[in-house]
Amino acid sequence: MKFGENNHPVRRNSKIDWRNKFMTSKQAPFRVDHVGSFLRPKELVEARAKFAKGEITREELTAVEDKTIREIVQKQIAAGLKGVTDGEFRRAYWHLDFFWGFNGVEHTVGEHGYKFNGIETKADTSTLTAPIDGKNHPFVEHFKFLRDLVKDEDVIVKFTIPSPSQFYFELIRTPKHIAAWKAVYPTEKELFEAIKNAYVDVITDLYNEGLRTLQFDDCTWGALADDGFAKRFNADRPLEEVRRDFAGRALQLNNSVLDALPKDLVVNTHVCRGNFHSTWISQGGYEKVEDELLAGEHVHAYYLEYDTDRAGDFKPLAKVSDGKKVVLGLLTSKFADLEDKDEVIARIKEASQYVPLENLYLSTQCGFASTEEGNVIKEEDQWKKIALISEIAREVWGE
Repeated sequence: MKFGENNHPVRRNSKIDWRNKFMTSKQAPFRVDHVGSFLRPKELVEARAKFAKGEITREELTAVEDKTIREIVQKQIAAGLKGVTDGEFRRAYWHLDFFWGFNGVEHTVGEHGYKFNGIETKADTSTLTAPIDGKNHPFVEHFKFLRDLVKDEDVIVKFTIPSPSQFYFELIRTPKHIAAWKAVYPTEKELFEAIKNAYVDVITDLYNEGLRTLQFDDCTWGALADDGFAKRFNADRPLEEVRRDFAGRALQLNNSVLDALPKDLVVNTHVCRGNFHSTWISQGGYEKVEDELLAGEHVHAYYLEYDTDRAGDFKPLAKVSDGKKVVLGLLTSKFADLEDKDEVIARIKEASQYVPLENLYLSTQCGFASTEEGNVIKEEDQWKKIALISEIAREVWGE
């Protein structure tokens, strides 16, 4: 049963996103969508372990990465996905590997990893040690390899990188991080300008190689929505003052990059509350960042976590300005159990009170392996989730 024809969505900001006039049906998001990462095959996991021990060369590891990426691309196409990624198979982390690709940024190991609910990650981090630039970033070659694999005219390449605000978030992670960048850039204004220029360098290179759909992955909004995280930014100030301050900085930084990009480059953003080994790191509804994120960020579409109560309700979607798309992350990537189809459809209908049905799409709330460890599910489970999304999309949108 299709629904939505008689809905009367809540009116929002009437300003149309300037990117919309460049959209085509072959640009993400798609009715059946995904965030980007997939479980690493055993062959790849073993090769990365051997490389870490010095048992195989970089070239031998790259050959395994190439092989498994070819396979994951074909599996995505066979599953009916119209926007395909490389599964993030060349990365250990969804974000740190990108940061390490900047000139001026070092791969360092801190005292602690990221502390998730009941578990802690490895202690890898990124430290700024010299002026940043994005020249010759390795991700450009990664994109070119993926680009050349996708020959189907009905399928596009979607490339994912962490947002500029996520990079800033890493650089203020500890007092040591802050001292490191301040030794290079005396003021935050100078740091922001350097981050913007570095991002524009990389994205321009990607664009010149043919990229037309880019996704910013961004956990900063989920952290800011969490009272505990927001308070830790500065414990000596009122919570809401701290939240508005940091949300404003995140928005400023992200928009400075977005506004400098080619107008026909589609840039979407994905927001979640952490996704490591089937655990989470933050909680809080979007209403706490709705003005900056949903009303203010210059993206075309939002991929939003909505698989648990940790993300709150749909009311903040009323702040999404007209014409923008929302991909509802209603199915979890953390666990194998399949959601009840009727319940998901009911939630889509509820969300359509705030965003027109034609501007809604469906995915899991996050990737299946935001880090190389992956979530606690089996490989076939991720494809069952995609199949359920396809079944629901056919029933809701007839697509």
